Amino acid sequence: MILVVTGVSGCGKSTIGQLLADELKWSFYEGDDFHPPENVEKMRQNTPLNDADRLPWLMSLKKLIADVKSRDESAVLTCSALRKTYRDLLREADVALVFVYLKGEFRLIQERLLQRSSHYMPADLLSSQFEILEEPKNALIVEITQRPDEIVRHILESFANHPVTCPPSEI
Repeated sequence: MILVVTGVSGCGKSTIGQLLADELKWSFYEGDDFHPPENVEKMRQNTPLNDADRLPWLMSLKKLIADVKSRDESAVLTCSALRKTYRDLLREADVALVFVYLKGEFRLIQERLLQRSSHYMPADLLSSQFEILEEPKNALIVEITQRPDEIVRHILESFANHPVTCPPSEI
């Protein structure tokens, strides 16, 4: 199984994804590590990415998913996957992808971004992410107001009680 932890920048994808992978003893892949240098520089310069900018990144993640699947491994991947078309593209590599959407209010996430200094994504770009966000309709949706360990526990309990499958037309 491959879990894709999604949401806007600052919602906690990396923290939650790493904790999930550690708990499950699965491989962890940080989606931001797959951005081409041009994308990173563009974001550092406070310029939002467009679909054309994101395509090479999404194709790299699609290849990663296919590689993980071909090795018959389980993994946790972080990826904003803000639009349905982005999720559809990733699903082309594995129709059984499971999406976990970390949902939060703009103000809370903006506060988190303003306190973060170790990432190239500036808080000023958050509004551009919310503008294009198409929330998944059939994913595990988790509010981010709890502590990370509580969020992880909630996710694991949800999967234990009700395995999530997301047909491509509904994500």
